[in-house]
Amino acid sequence: MGVSVGTSRTAGASAGGPAGRGHDYDAIVVGSGIGGLVSGGYLAADGRRVLVLEQHDIAGGNAHVFRRRRKYEFDVGTHYLGDCGPDGLIPAVLSGLGIRDRVTFRPMDNEGGFDRVVTPTTTVDVPAGWDNYRERLKQALPDEAAGIDEFIDLAKGVTAMSRAGLLGEPMVHLFRRSPQTMRWSRRTLGQALDHCGLSRRARTVLAAQSGNYGAMPDEIGFAEHVNIMDHYLRGAYYPEGGGQALVAAFVEALEAYGGELRTRCEVRRILIEDGRARGVELGTGERIMAPLVISNADYRRTVLDLCGGTDAFPEELVTQTREATMRGAVVAVYVALDTELPGLPNANIWWHDSDDMEGSHAAMKRGEFERISQLAFSFASLKDAGAPNVCPPGHSNFQLMTGCPPGYEFWGAEKSPVDGERYRRNPGYLARKQQMQEMILDAAEKVIGPFRDRITHVETATPLTNERYIRASGGTPYGMCRWGAVGQRPDVRTGVEGLYVVGQSVRYGSGVGGVATGGIACASHILGRGLLAEVFDGTVLGDAGLLPERADGWDPLMVSRGRSRQRAKGLARIG
Repeated sequence: MGVSVGTSRTAGASAGGPAGRGHDYDAIVVGSGIGGLVSGGYLAADGRRVLVLEQHDIAGGNAHVFRRRRKYEFDVGTHYLGDCGPDGLIPAVLSGLGIRDRVTFRPMDNEGGFDRVVTPTTTVDVPAGWDNYRERLKQALPDEAAGIDEFIDLAKGVTAMSRAGLLGEPMVHLFRRSPQTMRWSRRTLGQALDHCGLSRRARTVLAAQSGNYGAMPDEIGFAEHVNIMDHYLRGAYYPEGGGQALVAAFVEALEAYGGELRTRCEVRRILIEDGRARGVELGTGERIMAPLVISNADYRRTVLDLCGGTDAFPEELVTQTREATMRGAVVAVYVALDTELPGLPNANIWWHDSDDMEGSHAAMKRGEFERISQLAFSFASLKDAGAPNVCPPGHSNFQLMTGCPPGYEFWGAEKSPVDGERYRRNPGYLARKQQMQEMILDAAEKVIGPFRDRITHVETATPLTNERYIRASGGTPYGMCRWGAVGQRPDVRTGVEGLYVVGQSVRYGSGVGGVATGGIACASHILGRGLLAEVFDGTVLGDAGLLPERADGWDPLMVSRGRSRQRAKGLARIG
């Protein structure tokens, strides 16, 4: 069941690259997103010598944060987490590494509604629990009650099967138990909405949180949509201290169990010889050898660039990957105010200016930008109220997100920042960025009222920003949209012996829960054991007594730089 590498010290290559140094590890992880940290952490806890390499200054990928004005800390991609109750998925993954008590999850308004969906004719506050959600939908859309019942019944059936599959029940058993339910795992959300006879307005309400995965109903598998909804309907939470606190806990486990994190360390390519992974070559030319390589880098970049395409993979897979489309890119505006925002629920807001979300989205992709048609709000200062890293007392910290047309031309650029595009002083880029910022702020004030005169900090991140920091194809945080058939995505195992992939593009789905599941699935294949089922049953790998004590002033951003660079210059501080 996958490759299992012994913990005895193995001989690496005797010579590195131009740097002339040889190293030997049991596994190298390229990229330090949550998927890479989870897989690396579990291998380290099993006694493997693990090296995690990250080209950015801090670990975390889309889960990292940044600080401004010594007052504000903004989460890039951690807006909320689901399934963090006592029997939840994310706590189980943490528990298996002995770090469950190092992360505190603050519940959002799971009874009143953790997501507020707003359209011109309908407002729905989404509570925890499928049946509670069903009733809210039927109250808002009484004429659609029959279709809503059918949709929710399908969703509950598919998510129950998916959960059983994650915990180890063989797929063949699931098909035998309910073949009709399992067939829906091969259909799109759009097909399910059609099957249930739901109107454009109902489709918009049911798919309003599409910003969680960056695709429209005809682009996303029904199973993926309902499994992401199930994740949050099991209860929505926010990590106390922000997303970096979660990242730092995984880094502490990795390093305590003998692993190593190196930041500011770019991988130029993954070394593959005679059909198997041998190690990596860094941007400096240094070669580091290991019999296992796990790529947490963007999947398309892994196949086409880091591994050299057909040098490592069959031509058919390379063509399929080259032709893959990416999920929607995002423009994010980060806002800080010197006042609080009264009257808002502890919930995200998903605002749509039309009851036809799909039609508005299609117009946006065509570049018809007279106004912002969809906007997501995430209020960190409500979710983590009183946290000194988020903002000073009496201030507000929130994020506004919307989609934008694909490609670089919309932004006045010709190619990717990774490929050398110098866009940050490009007048066309700056003009478009300012235009988008003003349009997004205009739309936000329509929803929550005027706030511009209380802004103390505002900045905008574009898909080019995301691509520069995260190196994700197309600047999307969600991974691939179409890779072959609808819903088809790569497994964590590849056709190259000793090479695995994790992250947003693998079949376990988007978001922290999805990539964490992919990370533990990867470790399971390597170790030849069903880790997810084991950790749900209470198994703990590694010795939690090795974890470091946290002194006063413990800073997750410092920890996330890796032990060797914690005191390096350039770390932003709060206060």
